[in-house]
Amino acid sequence: MAGFKEYDQFDALGLAELIKKGEVSAAELLEESIARTEKVNPRINAVIRPMYDIARARAKETVEGPFAGVPFLLKDLIASYAGVEMSCGSRFYKGFVPSEDSEYVKRFKRAGLNIFGKTATPEFGITPSTEPELTGPCRNPWDPLRSPGGSSGGASAAVAAGIVPMASASDGGGSIRVPASCTGLFGLKPTRGRVPSGPDQADGWFGFIAEHVVSRTVRDSAHMLDCLQGNYPGQLLRIAPPAKTYAAAIEAKPKKLKIAYSLDPALGETLHADCQQGVLETVKLLESLGHVCEEVRLPINKEDFIYAYTVLVCSEMAATLKEGERVLGRKGKAADFEARTWALMKLGRSFNGGDVANAVWTMAQFSRRWMAFFEPYDALLTSTLGELPIAVGGLRPTSQEMVELKALSYLPIGFIAKQKDFVLKAGRRVYQYCSQTMPANVTGQPSMSVPLHWNAQGIPVGMMFTGRFGEENVLLNLAAQLEQSKPWAGKRPPIHAGTAV
Repeated sequence: MAGFKEYDQFDALGLAELIKKGEVSAAELLEESIARTEKVNPRINAVIRPMYDIARARAKETVEGPFAGVPFLLKDLIASYAGVEMSCGSRFYKGFVPSEDSEYVKRFKRAGLNIFGKTATPEFGITPSTEPELTGPCRNPWDPLRSPGGSSGGASAAVAAGIVPMASASDGGGSIRVPASCTGLFGLKPTRGRVPSGPDQADGWFGFIAEHVVSRTVRDSAHMLDCLQGNYPGQLLRIAPPAKTYAAAIEAKPKKLKIAYSLDPALGETLHADCQQGVLETVKLLESLGHVCEEVRLPINKEDFIYAYTVLVCSEMAATLKEGERVLGRKGKAADFEARTWALMKLGRSFNGGDVANAVWTMAQFSRRWMAFFEPYDALLTSTLGELPIAVGGLRPTSQEMVELKALSYLPIGFIAKQKDFVLKAGRRVYQYCSQTMPANVTGQPSMSVPLHWNAQGIPVGMMFTGRFGEENVLLNLAAQLEQSKPWAGKRPPIHAGTAV
């Protein structure tokens, strides 16, 4: 494997097999990944915290697991790695060093992965673009003027640019699927409770958040889910384990599925023409494979959903501030945070218990309607996004919005709580962009973005499939069939570590 020219021919499991056969060492693969990071990271700003020395020491150890010795990157949010700073994209947490690994990280290590760096995330993961003031904007390898999405933007940019074949990701409103769509990757958000979030972290955003990976291949994602899934002592939410492994699911003979599809803008106002085209082309592909497709209208009361979701997320941000003050032992102030984050925290503090309970009820009612609608179908197909990958800076507050956000910081709490119109307006652009992803976070269903479409300008347009609760096996089996029918792993963006930069 002289010069590691073959590196890009293998996914994570393929690299692990090379190590197992003795064709390359874990140390050699690590040095290749480090060299690739140094080559392309100045252009995409995906890896914000190198852990090279830690990884070099681990590469000398004998490790077991299906991914033994494979270089890997960890998102700098939620997942604690003992002894390594976790800033969560925020000035407030800069310098914070966790004392123990989260269960999620322990399982990565048990799988044999060698974590050699941390990837960029927006402040506390609250935006679908990755542009934290702390470390600067992350850029899309397909077009550096565009965002790789968020909040797992650093992870997706690193994988798309050929630094690693797979990286950790988490999803509270689309943060696995959005960046997967933006960068032409496969991204599965598991069922709520499938991958444990503890023991140091609560089930964030009222249970909306799920953790997994973004990857180039379906099989890496399936095998990784086998490594990550399963209960542990003290876990609050427990669900039944799969009847068979997810590795077996992708090898099983495909079944004929009944798949709903929709061209509704859902939480947005419009659906981009390229997104519509991607859905219609995917319907033709599905039908050619023997699946039955039926067009549907989505049962969403847009305004009620957006308001309730915003109330809950802002309340979580207020709690994040309070918990951060407890963990760090100091009070937070406006200068510690980005203006938008501070305003959302203030907004969250303005809601009372009744406001939050009403938002929870609204989401429960939505979930019941949605599940009843979903009952006849094995999966729902939509575009992942309502638009093409947004420009870097495209979701930053405008000058007028900055004035309003700063004013919000000084308003009395009681006055803020009455500003429903402001709440709806504040997130309108985000809901237009991520118009399809959030329902599955609320219901807890598994949902995946599959890189099946590129537009005429060569920009990725992900297609999203949402499955029944607990049925990742059905989605993964379908994804493997689609991957075989319309392969994508060989597609390379203009910025890629395997080519001249």
